[in-house]
Amino acid sequence: MNPESQADQASPATPTESAPPARFDTLPLDAKLLRAVDDQGYATMTPIQAKAIPIVLSGRDVMGAAQTGTGKTAAFSIPLLQKMMRHENTSASPARHPVRALVLAPTRELADQVANNVKAYCKHTGLRAAVVFGGVDMKPQTAELKRGVEILIATPGRLLDHIEAKNCVLNQVEYVVLDEADRMLDIGFLPDLQRILSYLPKGNRQTLLFSATFSPEIKKLANSYLHDPVLVEVARPNATASTVEQRFYSVSDDDKRAVVRQQLRQRDLKQAIVFVNSKLGAARLARSFERDGLRTAALHGDKSQDERLKSLAAFKAGEVDLLVATDVAARGLDIADLPAVFNFDVPFNAEDYVHRIGRTGRAGASGVAITLVTRDDSRLVSDIEKLIKKKIDLEAIELEDERPRRPPRRREDEDAPAERRSAEPAPRRPAPSASRDPFFDKPYEASDRAEPAAWEKEKAAAPTPAAAARVSPNIRAKRKVASLLGGGKA
Repeated sequence: MNPESQADQASPATPTESAPPARFDTLPLDAKLLRAVDDQGYATMTPIQAKAIPIVLSGRDVMGAAQTGTGKTAAFSIPLLQKMMRHENTSASPARHPVRALVLAPTRELADQVANNVKAYCKHTGLRAAVVFGGVDMKPQTAELKRGVEILIATPGRLLDHIEAKNCVLNQVEYVVLDEADRMLDIGFLPDLQRILSYLPKGNRQTLLFSATFSPEIKKLANSYLHDPVLVEVARPNATASTVEQRFYSVSDDDKRAVVRQQLRQRDLKQAIVFVNSKLGAARLARSFERDGLRTAALHGDKSQDERLKSLAAFKAGEVDLLVATDVAARGLDIADLPAVFNFDVPFNAEDYVHRIGRTGRAGASGVAITLVTRDDSRLVSDIEKLIKKKIDLEAIELEDERPRRPPRRREDEDAPAERRSAEPAPRRPAPSASRDPFFDKPYEASDRAEPAAWEKEKAAAPTPAAAARVSPNIRAKRKVASLLGGGKA
């Protein structure tokens, strides 16, 4: 069977909706790969895997569009590992292990997750995989690259650092994967992508582009670097998973935190991711939830890579109730059985909404996505409506009073009969008055025995010429001084 006919048979139009899920053991995979897939507990393929894997095995370029959480990583990594099995060897020489497959991811967390999956798939083979990303020391990464790896997973910025330091050579790369390509364009990685692709060999190269959403910019990128790609879509573009319950609540900014606490309590949610739009907002909100008594961790770009990995590991282990995160956690993170996602802030980019709520309801599980909408978010909500092609109904929510109430004070007449209590008005308590001296409340009374004061006597006495001439000892007499204009008194 030639590649063209195989690709046509695996195109999206061929499989019927009623067909049973395809099994991995029906694929022409090496026994070592099938063993690793079985170790992961995979028996049947997801729709994106069933459609993309045969096309990748045939050698065609692929543009894969699927809802997040549907297994895109296995859809491109398993067939590429199968194609590289012909290069498998146990030699210790780095020259026998050049980079043959390059996987580019937009975030450190996604790169690390893809690397963990790839290492699990190739653990029974002689193929080597490594991951490089920023935020950590380059020396351990350099040592691993010097030993030789066939599959390199990287973020664009750190990969360029290693290329410029001559730690890795990409002149034997045969396969390139752009994972979550739309996100790489959103955060400005296009110049880095173009530089990296310029280091790759110009000959025949298979390129795979996978993403949950496809914008016009992505299609333009695909036309530049993909050769006659096959478009694989298992759902309507930009669709949200049907297993996710989406709720939009109209709230004020001051009530958002209370709404999150109330929903956690009413829905009995053990864990949730709370998405915000800013790094500073994530740090502040995490501290606020900590003060509310919730075990909380923050995940944003200002944290070091070690701190981010520790926060993520603690959340996956159930040691943290809430993970307050920016959109660095919106792409590709696979957290099993996550029951809920809160959009504390409506995302600025409508496509990020699809990725955010895709953290829950993964692999067929159910989940809930709650978005808190204020008056200023009407335009952003309208953009989400246009993207998902669904009318959004804003719901009002009534907040419970979480403040502890003081018990009512017992009135003195509570023991009296009800008729008496209703007939007699409650006695009014006199208003507290300041302590006063009764002497100052008495009216003025003149005393006959009181002698007039000296000043009164002087005032009553008629002034004499001698008294008028008398000068107070406190007043100095005027002195005669010379005058410039004929003399006189000053």
